[in-house]
Amino acid sequence: MDHALERLLVRHTLRLPVPTGPAGDGATAARQFDAALRTAGFALSPELLRALSERAGATVVELARWALDAVREQVGDHVRHTSYFIDFPANVPDTQEFWLDCVRSALAEPTARGAVEAQLSAGVLNLLTLPAYGRYQHTHEELLAVHEELLAAAGDRLTVLGAGGPAEEEIDALYRSLAGSVTPLGDEHLADLAVLAEHCADGPQPAGIPVRENRAVVNAARLRVGAAPLLDTVTDVLRLACALSDGDVTLREPTRFRALSRPLRRALLSGLDAVVAAAPEKLADVGRDREAWKRLGERLHPHEYPAWPHAAEVFAVARGEMRAPSLDARVEALLARDDVPGAAELLAAAAPGRLFRALDRLLRTAADGAGREAVLAAAERVAPRVAGRVVLSVREHLQNRHGGPRAPRRLFVNRGGTAWVTADGRRDLPRDVQRRLLALLDGETRRRLPATGRLLVDPAVLDVALPLSGRASSGGFGVLPRGSVSPVDGELLRFFMYWKEARRTTDLDLSALLLDERYATVSWLSYTELTTVEGRHSGDVTEAPDGASEFIELRLGAVRGTFVVPHVHVFAGENFEETAESFFGYMLREAEQGGRPFEPRTVRMKSDLRGPGRVALPVAFRKDEEGRWHAHWLHLCLRGTPSGNQVEDHRVSLAVLLRGAVEHVPVTVRHLVDLMRESGAEVTEWSGGAVPEEPVTYLGLERPEGLAPGSRVVTPENLRDLVPA
Repeated sequence: MDHALERLLVRHTLRLPVPTGPAGDGATAARQFDAALRTAGFALSPELLRALSERAGATVVELARWALDAVREQVGDHVRHTSYFIDFPANVPDTQEFWLDCVRSALAEPTARGAVEAQLSAGVLNLLTLPAYGRYQHTHEELLAVHEELLAAAGDRLTVLGAGGPAEEEIDALYRSLAGSVTPLGDEHLADLAVLAEHCADGPQPAGIPVRENRAVVNAARLRVGAAPLLDTVTDVLRLACALSDGDVTLREPTRFRALSRPLRRALLSGLDAVVAAAPEKLADVGRDREAWKRLGERLHPHEYPAWPHAAEVFAVARGEMRAPSLDARVEALLARDDVPGAAELLAAAAPGRLFRALDRLLRTAADGAGREAVLAAAERVAPRVAGRVVLSVREHLQNRHGGPRAPRRLFVNRGGTAWVTADGRRDLPRDVQRRLLALLDGETRRRLPATGRLLVDPAVLDVALPLSGRASSGGFGVLPRGSVSPVDGELLRFFMYWKEARRTTDLDLSALLLDERYATVSWLSYTELTTVEGRHSGDVTEAPDGASEFIELRLGAVRGTFVVPHVHVFAGENFEETAESFFGYMLREAEQGGRPFEPRTVRMKSDLRGPGRVALPVAFRKDEEGRWHAHWLHLCLRGTPSGNQVEDHRVSLAVLLRGAVEHVPVTVRHLVDLMRESGAEVTEWSGGAVPEEPVTYLGLERPEGLAPGSRVVTPENLRDLVPA
């Protein structure tokens, strides 16, 4: 068994299902399992250790076999990390001296000498042609031999794995949590939902599936087990068709539709017919994805099914043979006639969420106070029908709302994480309008918050941004949503990056840009600048058929600036989404600890590198006025250039993007906690020690031990559950 579903549980919940094998004396195996886990920075909770000790030893060994692999993969310890310079961070040479050594080495080799001499005589030397450059000159075993063992330190990470229930119960609960999420899932979680749905489609289902992408994934699994899909818009049918073709259910990328079996074609067409028959106005949604509908029509052959005439209307609209003006077109027609109240009423009746997203524009467009009053009245009337994440998204928009000729810049991030910044030239909204809207949004959020009983809050979680979309993060370990701020404690900050090429030679480069408080460049570390006052680079690796790693270590006390911005460039070859695997992370350790370049129990974060850009910015680090460091979570990317990306070329754009991201204020856990406190909840900040004996709602970065049965726990793994429906 590959235990794929149990691995999902570990990744999403940091719990291990207690195996149901025979009772026995598994204490020795359980202690050995715990000891092995600790080498990777994990440990069994006391409850889990006791439960495993009561199982047969063979049962514990079977659990340990797959669970160890699962947790090591979480922190990037499932691959071999080798640095180019074998002694890193010691004995890293000066950049130019290193390059000269590579030239001398090439001139000493008869097979390389002629080509190198020709390049030198021409005055241009390609480092990649030098035999010693960019390719490991030692084995992984040789690297391990020169590094002393990592000394234990109080600051080493220890992530506790909790005791879960029976595997099937845990899998079912995770499926219902992901399927019923009120916020869109990231690509990794959406793929996990597809796996879980195949297993759980004929079992208990969540009360509702509000996110359309999630519904498409679940619908595909329901069809395969003979259950009716859940459809109430024409776009639901299109997304389902994409899911059946293993395409993009978010509709961001075109799907190449497969030839579908007759039963699947009938299911799609009958569902489409029922949706349009019940609400003909929904034909207006077809125009938004006109080309996709045309391609799907070529696969479904709707003309062969005269029993479903309303389904045929969808494809007639797509081909332009029928007219069905979209909601956007009708709104724009009203605005062209300066009928702002009419546009607000149309949106309120047809799509309250879109009314909320259009509030800023409508309020700026209104010609007078009466027009603004009509817009505000419509918003107040439909607020209870607007999704909670939309309410909070508008709240975030307003708290970052500026205006006027000297206003700050605006940060834009698309679904793929590509970001850009532009000046905010919008007219400001009247202060009384902003106050009224904020009161409406906070009141609506407060009304939806569940009764929590006593609320126990780890202060470290208060500045974590609410995950209003799973796309504001990435898959990995210790990852927080975009906009979150978390403390960084340690003397040495070490970044690591790993990649393995899939089909063609690929060169990824790890760099770190250091900026002052005005976002001006102080220095950087990269393959062109291996050493600075602040730290060392492990050396440039230029190909990764078997996988490769690069590292940067900085001594935080020596940093001469305010910001440290690590980033990964695609210099050549495959982009992040094409590689077989690529990820970034950081470790924290003390100077006296020593150890190998990669030590799993010092890993604080490991984030998958994905996205369409050629420059990835997972996180940045900022020093406050008191000298304390904090991580600012970015999850952004720049498009970059097709090849040759390097820090020197992107210093300005990175600084502009960083400023826009750091100065953008997200809606955080603190906001919801304050609303709960205003609603009368008993809120206690807890930084350790004894936990209450009665059940509580706990908010924190990690689950504490000893919570009373019946307690509700919210950590980054299920932070989306905190967003009200």
